[in-house]
This record gives sequence, structure tokens and C-alpha cells, in this order.
Amino acid sequence: MTEFDAAAAAVQAALDAGARYADARVMHRRYESMTARNGDVEELTQDESIGLGVRALVGASWGFHAVPDLSDAAARDAGRRATRTAMASARVPGPPVDLVPVQAVTASWASGCQIDPLGVPLSDKGDLLVDATRTMAEHGADLAEGLYQIWDTAKWFVSSEGHRIDQRIRECGGGISATSIGDGETQRRSWPSYRGQYGTTGWELVESLDLAAHAAQIAEESRALLTAPPCPAGETDLILGGEQLALQIHESVGHAIELDRILGWEAAFAGTSWLDLAQLGSLRYGSELMNITIDPTIPGALGSFGFDDEGSPAVKRDAVRDGRWVGVLAGRDSAAMASLDYGGSVRADGWARLPMVRMTNVGLEPGPHTLDEIIAATDDGVLMDLNRSWSIDDKRLNFQFGCEVGWEIKKGRRGRMLRNPTYTGIGPLFWRSMDMLSSETVSWGTPNCGKGQPGQVGHTGHPAAPARFRNVRVGVSA
Repeated sequence: MTEFDAAAAAVQAALDAGARYADARVMHRRYESMTARNGDVEELTQDESIGLGVRALVGASWGFHAVPDLSDAAARDAGRRATRTAMASARVPGPPVDLVPVQAVTASWASGCQIDPLGVPLSDKGDLLVDATRTMAEHGADLAEGLYQIWDTAKWFVSSEGHRIDQRIRECGGGISATSIGDGETQRRSWPSYRGQYGTTGWELVESLDLAAHAAQIAEESRALLTAPPCPAGETDLILGGEQLALQIHESVGHAIELDRILGWEAAFAGTSWLDLAQLGSLRYGSELMNITIDPTIPGALGSFGFDDEGSPAVKRDAVRDGRWVGVLAGRDSAAMASLDYGGSVRADGWARLPMVRMTNVGLEPGPHTLDEIIAATDDGVLMDLNRSWSIDDKRLNFQFGCEVGWEIKKGRRGRMLRNPTYTGIGPLFWRSMDMLSSETVSWGTPNCGKGQPGQVGHTGHPAAPARFRNVRVGVSA
């Protein structure tokens, strides 16, 4: 049987058993990662899996079953089991679940890839990490680490409405970090991000990061941070670098606009949401510079795809426009429940997991300034970049973040380096204080977003650029 044959057999068996709608995904994923420490390769992981997952809808209830077997008998049994699970759940009275209409298509899609990352010799990839970590150690890092990760995923999707879609998504990325240990103090600097940079692209992305060229600088900065003055406490103007702003978007916007959280359907890991659907279209989320889009069509960004795991095509939508909340991340069922006419944001992290609402590329559109202009316009403030810690309440409202490094800004100039910079705020008040935004956008990739029970790891993208926020509380009082 082909992958499409197995998916179609599962769907038909679910319908024959009494489901009013069913869909099935076959997924084949290959994964590879390598880590190096202080000039030596420490770990190599290679993994491969293939299987089928089928959803069945009965009344108001979903059923799901997955098997690592693409035979006709196993696929049909999975379809029947998914329907039986849905029927068992449907014994609890509830209104039928509607699905937002989606045109059924036969289609293929693949992410861009110039250099197949799994085709690059392991020796070359190992040499890259070994050389970078050795350089960091030679320049003062007590702990010099490097890593890369690669995912190569093929999907085949069939629905009872007539979808027949195959996709191939190749993702990769990596990064380095230098940790220095002092007397009662530990400091870390990373490149290009504390977790690395990732995208739906080939090995050319890792090559573009030029890890070895940045190794010496970040090691030296990690040692310099040991004796740098601490970030002062108080209210001041805050300039966030693009990497840190990407996490700010992820935590205080991306999770908050997930419709399953807003409806109270989902609370695991990231909590619920402070947003009220009655305010969609009217709530002032931020300043007029705040334009957040949901855009899985961005070439190379980590949250990009051709179709989500319900067969909805990738479409760019507004989440916040001119500071007003206007859109959500939704699936076909949650959107129908909320009387919306779009889904398109449902994915699963493997064949054995139920698809759920996930972030795609949730990012901030560019502004009219540059980072240099923002610094020059700031009389007294702090510039912070690269995340070190994060904490946000289960409504995605009150937050506190720590960054790897800060710089004092005085009279429009970047001054001395600051250690242990932190800032805190309340989501909408914070975003309303944004008064300058750079045009220097990078689509940052987050490969470790957790959600759901059983837990799923999502890959998300966050276009972001440096921005200034007024009168933000920074530092920690003694």
C-alpha cells in the first residue's frame, strides 16, 4: 500500500464505523542532532519513524488512534478504533461540532532547500561544532557548547471531504553558547540565539550563521559580563533586540491568541488566555506601531507550510492591526464554535499525536526606524538582548524576562555593558508603550514550544526587529 492508500483506508473505515467526518495523516520523519562541548563531539542522535494517525468526529466528540503500521488491516483497524473512541466520548451530551468549510484539493508542497542537511557528511558537521567550541574555550569560556538539529518530514493527508495532500518539510538550524564561571557568578553569551536559529530550509541556513566567526567574541563577552555592573533597578526606556522581542511575541501574543485557550479548551503548559472573544476587533492590544501577522507563507521561516494538518491552505492573516486585536490562531472546529470563517493553524508534532491549534509564524511587521536611530533618540535607557529566562502567568498577561546582556544607553549612545538585565510588565500596557520599531526584521525560529497532554513540541516562527518601550520597570531591587 502507498501512504495515500493507508490514509484513505483509515478514513473509510472510520466512516463505515459511524463517523460523520474523518481524516488521516501518514508521517515519515527523520531527525538528526549533534552537540559538541569544549572542542569535542559529545552526542550524536539519529532517529526515524513512520506511522498513521486518524481522527474521527461523532457528534461533538473527536476520537483519535495511531499505529506504526501502514498495512491495510492496521489502517482500517485504526479508523474503527478512532470512531469507537469518539462514540464513547459522545455519550456525554453536547452540541454537534461544526467545521469551518475548506475546499478539498489534491496538492503537493515542499519547503525550499538548497543543501540537503542530511546529505552533508557528519564529519563536516562535526568539524563545524568542534572548531567553534574550541575557539570559545581558547578565548576564556569555561563551558563552550554548540549544536545543530535537522528534521526531514514527509506527510500524506486524506480527508472524508476529498483532500489528498502530500508535503515535505525540511527544517534545520543550530547555534553556539559560551558560559563563564566567576566568584558566585555565572554568565552566558550565545550566537545567534540562546537556543540557536532555525528555519524551513536546508544546511545553507547553518552555513549563513557563520558560527566560527562569532565564537571568540561571545566567549570574551561572557567573561566580561562576570565583572560588568548589574542592571540598575527602576523605570526607564527599554530597547529590546529582535531575538528577545521574538520571545516576547511568542509568550505574550502568540499563546494568548490561540483560540482553544481563549475558549477554555486547552490549558496545558502555557495556560489559558486573558483575551475575551467579545472584544475581538475592538480591544486595544498595543500602540499603532503594533502590527502582528499570522503568516505560514514566509519562505524559510520555521512556522511555514503549504497546508496545515486539517488540509487548510497556508494564508496570511492579521492578528493585531494598528494596535487593535483582530485575529486568532484557530482550527476548523474552534473557529466554527467562535463564529469565525477561518482555521489554518492546526498541526501535530508527529503521527502519534492529535493535531491541535499551534502558532505558525506569528510576527511583528517592520517599523520605520533603525536600531541606530532608536538608540540615538533615547536619552536614558537600557538595551537588552538574547533571552536567558522567562516567566509569565497562566493568563499570558503578567510577565518577567531576563536577558543575557544589557547595555546602558545615555544621551543617545550605547555605553557600558550590564549583567543580569531583567524587565517586567503587563502585556497590553507593555505593547501600548512601544513608540519606535526597527525595519531590521529577522524571522526567528523557535523549535521547542510545548503544549498539550500528552505533550507536543511545536516549531514556530517569529519575525521581529528591535523596538523601544517607554517607562518599563527593569532590574531587581535589593
